[in-house]
Amino acid sequence: MAYDDCDVPGRADHEAPAPIAVKILIAGGFGVGKTTLVGALTEIQPLRTEEDLSGSGAASDMVAGVEGKRTTTVAMDFGRITVHAGLVIYLFGMPGQERFWFMWDDLSHGALGAVVLADTRRLADSFPPIDYFEHRNTPFIVALNCFDGARRHEAAEIRRALDTADQVPVVMCDARERDSCRDALVTLVDHAIALLGFGMRTASSSSSLV
Repeated sequence: MAYDDCDVPGRADHEAPAPIAVKILIAGGFGVGKTTLVGALTEIQPLRTEEDLSGSGAASDMVAGVEGKRTTTVAMDFGRITVHAGLVIYLFGMPGQERFWFMWDDLSHGALGAVVLADTRRLADSFPPIDYFEHRNTPFIVALNCFDGARRHEAAEIRRALDTADQVPVVMCDARERDSCRDALVTLVDHAIALLGFGMRTASSSSSLV
């Protein structure tokens, strides 16, 4: 059977092309807020692969600082943002626990860049994803999740503590707030385009991602 245009009822010869798909990763340590960030941004019901924490994972799921956490992502989070008819952003939340790091290569394939979400109370958890993206020359930014009661630090302090390059943006972000998360994505897209030299128009303000 031939699958050409004449076999698709009602298909117009001038049908609009498929939108450009942009893949963005949300990375970070265990309990840093990746699932919350994806949920705050997505326009669809987010895909979540969370399971309850159990005694068998107590040795590897370090809950110091996030004692109230009861679930963990065992595969990924997924969400979608339609910027306009010709551009769609797909969000992939990467699992933070070491036993799931083997999935990172598959999840990161074809990504424009990554937001590394960080908790200033547990900055060491940010080193593995930062090292991962640095070694693969993947554009990324560091977004400091504003947890209630956490001490506030200047971006320069965080940059020194993480030993990141001067050109890597460090921004504040509240993973619960859509506008704050959107601003972080805009910063990442601008940073990635500047690094990769894309000859395309990009969002210059948070209002471009709706």
